[in-house]
Amino acid sequence: METLTSDQLTKKKCLPCEGGVQPYTAAESADQLGQLDGWYLTHEGQRIRKDWTVRHFMAGLDFFNRVAEVAEEDGHHPDLHIAGYRNVSIELWTHAIGGLSENDFILAAKIDRIPIDRKPDVQ
Repeated sequence: METLTSDQLTKKKCLPCEGGVQPYTAAESADQLGQLDGWYLTHEGQRIRKDWTVRHFMAGLDFFNRVAEVAEEDGHHPDLHIAGYRNVSIELWTHAIGGLSENDFILAAKIDRIPIDRKPDVQ
């Protein structure tokens, strides 16, 4: 699978996946993650995740609402987590194949373009 830049990924649309597609290998996932800021592998390389610290609880919910709009538009839905009232995380994987597909990296790149009200001095 070809490694794409973040800009190239954001120009693509997630394609429906009902299985029958091989998940990315660990090497393919690592190569593609090199194009995304702050995302990392979890669940033995079957998912990608990113964490943020937001200014306050409502900032996290606002961010999740904007993520939900983008995800719904692409028909690819992440797991959204909020803990400690301002620690937010997003996990992506393609359920139908039990691993990572191009869709996960497309949505991750699009999520990275969504403004987020972060806690000061936190990247």
